[in-house]
Amino acid sequence: MASLSALKYIGRGLIFAAIGMAIGVGLGQLIADFADKPPVQIRVAIGYVFTLFGWLFGVGLWEVMGRGWFGLETRDQAAAGWQRYFSFSLDHKVIGVQYLVTFVVLFLLGGAMAMLLRVELLDPGKIVLDSSQFNTAMSLHGIIMVAVAVATILGGFANFLVPIMIGADDVAFPRINAMSYWIVPPVAVMLLLTPLFGGFDSGWTAYPPLSVVNADGQLFMLLAFLTFGFSSILGGLNFVTTIIALRAPGMTMGRLPIFVWSIFAAALISLTATQVVAFGLLMVILDRVAGLAFFNAAAGGSALLYEHVFWFYSHPAVYIMALPGLGLLLEILSHFSRKPVFAYKLVVAAFLSIVVLGYLVWAHHLFTSGMDDFLHLPFMVMTELISIPTGVVFLSALGTIWMGKLWLQTPMLFALGVVFNFLIGGITGIFLADVATDVNLQDTYFVVAHFHYTMMGGEIFILFGAIYYWFPKITGRMYDETMGKIHFWWMFVAYNVLFMTLFWVGVQGMNRRVASYPTEFITPNVIASVVAFVLGASFLVFVLNMIRSWVRGPVAGDNPWGARTLEWQTSSPPPHENFDYPPVITDDPYGYGDPASVHAIIQPLAAPEPSSGGAGDAD
Repeated sequence: MASLSALKYIGRGLIFAAIGMAIGVGLGQLIADFADKPPVQIRVAIGYVFTLFGWLFGVGLWEVMGRGWFGLETRDQAAAGWQRYFSFSLDHKVIGVQYLVTFVVLFLLGGAMAMLLRVELLDPGKIVLDSSQFNTAMSLHGIIMVAVAVATILGGFANFLVPIMIGADDVAFPRINAMSYWIVPPVAVMLLLTPLFGGFDSGWTAYPPLSVVNADGQLFMLLAFLTFGFSSILGGLNFVTTIIALRAPGMTMGRLPIFVWSIFAAALISLTATQVVAFGLLMVILDRVAGLAFFNAAAGGSALLYEHVFWFYSHPAVYIMALPGLGLLLEILSHFSRKPVFAYKLVVAAFLSIVVLGYLVWAHHLFTSGMDDFLHLPFMVMTELISIPTGVVFLSALGTIWMGKLWLQTPMLFALGVVFNFLIGGITGIFLADVATDVNLQDTYFVVAHFHYTMMGGEIFILFGAIYYWFPKITGRMYDETMGKIHFWWMFVAYNVLFMTLFWVGVQGMNRRVASYPTEFITPNVIASVVAFVLGASFLVFVLNMIRSWVRGPVAGDNPWGARTLEWQTSSPPPHENFDYPPVITDDPYGYGDPASVHAIIQPLAAPEPSSGGAGDAD
């Protein structure tokens, strides 16, 4: 049992991080002197590595894992109450909440960056940001929001829900799971420090040559992105193993909740694709720190090579975000329609098809980058081909709500909003998949609007719906339904006005990622900026609702929604090992309309029969 409180562990992590930084910076200086290279970037790179390891060992990695390497007894921090959320906890539910709260905070910070951008775009001239500051704010907004979209579902909801949904006590590798979360705070700090070191204007994509020649802030971004990728790989490994190996008796693959299938598919992508972008980022770092020339055209490198490497990962990464979101969508639609998931087996096949096809479409991002013309047709066809399994999932959503007994509570409203938004995002994506239209729309605000309709309209909307839906299970409290509905309608209307306006200016030819623009676009930009602030204000309603409800909301009960999946068959919040007794799965989780259908039986195991007397029994 650890003697230090959770907060003291964090303090120790900061001390160890400082010590690691001092050691790393000193070692970097020695290497720079020996190699006769500029010392700053070498000191930053090596210092960051040692800082990261110092932080991890300080916050708890040494206690729960490192001691075992030397034959010593490992120690669980075992913090109680609110302190457990600040500890190196091995409980998957605590880790899930840590992810969710962390990324809600980062979401608000990323939103603040977007507000700065919209202030600057009120007028074609400078208002508050010069071009360099604008580009840094735009880049920070992009990378933070992408991280939020990836990790909130995979790290937050998957951690909290998947083990319970499959009847497991925890994930397969609890220590690795905890480490994958505690890698995240240094990533966030590195990103937020970039403006102090010159910022970076390469966007979240980190394209060379900008990423090679930018100020030191760019190196901070590259190191943070690379570290986040490592965390993503660990998460993918954990969830694939957990779903395959730790299912409860009777939980066949055909009885998995659809959300678990979506996590399985996304984890496969995360596990197999992230290494590609990790090596690409490492190559950019080596170009900067060691003077190599992977992407330096003057020295024989190719910037186009980086684009291929980046998008070979990053388009599949879209599905790391989208697939779990679609899984959450179908869960909520099924439970609030009181119908089984329509075409369940076809949806599973669609998820797995997307995993494969997602690797074959990356080059549609390079139609205007100087790629050979003969590659345009096959990548256009493959991009349109992947719309088929995506369409299957969309039709499943429509089929699930068709003729259902719709219960229009806040989670269901957000789910229906996703159906509308994802339709717009999908239709507009066809224009960017076709070469003839893409060459005219690329790098305009049409792309920005399409991306936000797909990611924010699909991903962020369903994240809010999922938070409302599982909030009673996570906290044991009920949120305020009226405030939830106000949040939805406020957000839905403002969101659609904002991004429909951006479609408009995009079709008219306004370029994205620029602070100055032709004067004829002033009116739509003023409209977009004003509405953006209205949209941002809606999130404050959500934060207030969550904080008030968590502190003094009414007790929710174990299953306030009358849902059938396994997480609703245990207490709210669930006990440490999720169930008082091991569950046995007897049917699928969506047996609505069939009174005889029982998804799981959770009851004490029958006591063994006493043995009959034998030769060895005493008289």
